Amino acid sequence: MAPSSPPRRITEALTTLSSSTSPGYLPVKQFQKKENPDIIPPRAVPKKHHDFWTAQPLSPEEDLEKKLLLESIAWPETPPLPTPLSLMETSCPAKSSFTILPQSGDGQWHVGDKLKVLIKMYDFQGHPKKSGGDVLFARLHNLTLGAGVVGKVEDHLNGTYSAVFSLLWEGSAWVEVTLVHPSEAVTVLRRWTSEQPIRVYHKSLFRSGSVSETTICTIFLRSTDQPLCNYTDLHTGDPWFCFKPKNLTCDTRINHSNRQVIQYLKANEEKLFQLGVNMKVSIPASGPASVTVLPRQQGQVVVNSNNVESGPSGYYYHGAWQTLTGTKVQQFNTPSAITQCLKGKVVHLQGDSTIRQWFEYFSGALPGLKEFDLHSQKKIGPLMTVDIPNNILVTYRCHGPPIGFPDVPISELRYIANELDNVVGGTDTVVIFGIWAHLAIFPVEVYIRRLQTIRRAVVRLLNRSPGTVVIIRTANPKALMLERTLTNNEWYTLQNDKVLRAIFKGLNVYLLDAWEMVLAHHLPHDIHPPPPIIKNMINVILSYICPMKGG
Repeated sequence: MAPSSPPRRITEALTTLSSSTSPGYLPVKQFQKKENPDIIPPRAVPKKHHDFWTAQPLSPEEDLEKKLLLESIAWPETPPLPTPLSLMETSCPAKSSFTILPQSGDGQWHVGDKLKVLIKMYDFQGHPKKSGGDVLFARLHNLTLGAGVVGKVEDHLNGTYSAVFSLLWEGSAWVEVTLVHPSEAVTVLRRWTSEQPIRVYHKSLFRSGSVSETTICTIFLRSTDQPLCNYTDLHTGDPWFCFKPKNLTCDTRINHSNRQVIQYLKANEEKLFQLGVNMKVSIPASGPASVTVLPRQQGQVVVNSNNVESGPSGYYYHGAWQTLTGTKVQQFNTPSAITQCLKGKVVHLQGDSTIRQWFEYFSGALPGLKEFDLHSQKKIGPLMTVDIPNNILVTYRCHGPPIGFPDVPISELRYIANELDNVVGGTDTVVIFGIWAHLAIFPVEVYIRRLQTIRRAVVRLLNRSPGTVVIIRTANPKALMLERTLTNNEWYTLQNDKVLRAIFKGLNVYLLDAWEMVLAHHLPHDIHPPPPIIKNMINVILSYICPMKGG
């Protein structure tokens, strides 16, 4: 049954944003050294029946970068939905299969080789699919060895796909291919993004004395029968609007609160988003699902991400994450080892709850860190812990809107770019941020704009304090359910993740690849990764902060 219609004001909110077009990562290094300070005009008084909001114009370089980014993340065309809609002509993981392709030469696999897999998609009737666009994940693993690595999937646009894996350990290596979303589900998501770019809206409470009102807020609003309050940030230009309360002024806003989902599924479209049927379901092998990997052959080139185009960033072995290029990951297994690394450091953590997980890890792992009670909400912050004898300070603060936390005081709605501009920086300063989970509810253009403003602030920080350690967390796969899938699913997140990597490429920053660290692990996907993965992430972070000499 189709959901009830949302309020009329919301259905009128926003014009369609452009969609993206062509695969691969974008080399945008040429845009990353230029700063384009924002110049924000005075806030205009909203008028009824007037679409007054226009995004602050991007610089020519950033506008070109945005267009190239959209081209780089374009998804293949997906098939129209059959009418009436049934599953019979849609991608079926149970009827599909993958085949390990024979190895050339002596037919044996060695450490350092590539394993190639052919994936063939079929519908529920057993007919081969003729078009691409399915969302597929691929992983190679050995549970006994605690080993795992992500495979690269290529769409051949005809119902077949290839997955390529780097062979990085001796012994058994098992292939796992997962259908995350059928191409027909992407058709729905693509239509929904076009017709209803705002999939979620937030609320704010306004209060003065005994009078209080709650109104709808989001990034874009078109005023029809109600004036708007414009809360666009004067420094970054990040837009935010609320419908003005009828009996109160805009400066009486006191909080930012939970979001509400708008659903536009048509009849039977929910069948395309069924766990165990066609969403996050393993695809069976048509023959052997594993190979035996022999030791590296004499003279064979060692695999790393420098000599393998678009290769994995790392892999698990004996449960520990190993990088394939750059900083060697050390194991910080004791509180004293972590304390020694952080001694004399100020660590600022900013972002969503997946960043707050790291703050909570440090607080729990280090007995010497004592919380300084700022009388703030634990989910929102600001939070602060200190170890005075070792001169360690660790802070956390949530990022600015959109954020899905309940009842965030207006005073705590801080944009990451502005917070970075307030950091003095230096060799004793570490800045860690992650912003992804709450932004995937909007079109990717919104995410691009937000990251561009943050990048400018990172450039400013590194220019004035080159020794500052900056670490950026990527997105990660998560558990899916119908509501979350429609507003914030892997298809949206995957595109945003590519954008983030491209925008910060070439800067003197570290990227923590949460995407691969979750996807390569055997534990179930969760927006908040479980403790074994978090411990590995902390080891990566500390290795960036305290790299081995010569490592």
